[in-house]
Parts: sequence; structure tokens; C-alpha cells
Amino acid sequence: TVSMTRTGKFFISILVNQDEEKWIPAENKVGIDLGLKHFAVMTNDAMVSEKIDNPRLIRKSEAKVKKAQRALSRKKIGSKNREKAKLLLAKKHEKIANQRQDFLHKLSRRIVDENQVIVVETLKSKDMMKNHKVAKSIGDVSWYEFVRQLEYKCTFYGRTLIKADPWYASTQICSTCGVKGEKKTMDVREWTCTHCGEYYDRDINASLNLLMLAD
Repeated sequence: TVSMTRTGKFFISILVNQDEEKWIPAENKVGIDLGLKHFAVMTNDAMVSEKIDNPRLIRKSEAKVKKAQRALSRKKIGSKNREKAKLLLAKKHEKIANQRQDFLHKLSRRIVDENQVIVVETLKSKDMMKNHKVAKSIGDVSWYEFVRQLEYKCTFYGRTLIKADPWYASTQICSTCGVKGEKKTMDVREWTCTHCGEYYDRDINASLNLLMLAD
């Protein structure tokens, strides 16, 4: 199949038969909490936590995209200059899309290579995007695509993917004593359990609770 992008790049897709890769078991389990400040906060069964920065690709390229959009709007409809401006804008959007896919593929493959059981938070992006203050950031972060990539890679490499229930209160539950506390607003990044007194980073606590679902 031959296809062409809006920027004039050609791609050829070829279907082939090949032997399946030998599955190499991994020993680790990991819980993954998704967010906006950090794209992912991961804790494995060795109790090692890692925070993956959110690349914020749209935010970083926003000024250049807006400049290209303004240039396009000033060009006469049907003119060659308008076609050039339209191509330039398409290239800006294509670059962002390629950067996002590169980030998601590298991270999801790394997680699948390192872990046998993966527990990931599932978020209702459409509902969350009704909040206009964070809609652009949620659209930029691509949680759905990340989970989709994890899912098919886990199937291919013989891993187990567990998608936590969207209503699972991973943030509210104390991962030490299991008591569910009050609902916390997004600005509360750290808290102390009122039952056992344990002090937590909000996202690491959530990843610990997700990790427990792997057992």
C-alpha cells in the first residue's frame, strides 16, 4: 500500500510473514500512574519509583504553529503562496505528531521490555476535557494512545497488561494502611494519611496502589 501525507511524503506498507519472536520473560511488575505534570509515575516491585516528564509538545511548538496559522490566513485563497503557507503549517503539525509517536513508542517499548506485569491507570479523557482549563494539555498528552501501544506490545511480547478501573481511587487510598481518605484536589501534591501518619507524594502513592493490583 502506497500512501502520501499532507506534506508530500510517501510511505510504502508491505505485509510479510515472519516467525514469531521468542518471548523472553521479565521478572518485574510495575504500576503506572498517568498525569499532566509528569506523563507517568512508575513504581516497580523493588519499590523503585521513576517520574517521566511530560514532553508538552504542543505547548513547546505553540508559538511557531500560531505564526504559521497567521501567515496562512493572510494569503489570498487559490494563490500559490497560500498553498506554500498551508504546506508549512501541515509540516509543523506533522512534526508534533511524529515527536509524540516517537516518545510514546520508546517509552511503551521500554516498559514492556523491563516488566512482565504492567498495571496502568485508565482515565476518561473525553470527560476530563470538558474542563477547558486543562483540555489542551489533556489533548497533548495522548494517554489513550499510550495505553493502546502498551496493550498490543504486551500481547506481542507475552506480557500481562492490567487496566485499572477508571473509578479505582488510587490517589485517595493510603498504600500503607489501605484506608481511603478524602478526595484531593489537583493542587494537593503531597499528603499525610490521617490514619497511619504515613507521608506521601501523591503520584508515587497512586503508582504503589496500582502496583498492588498486579498480585
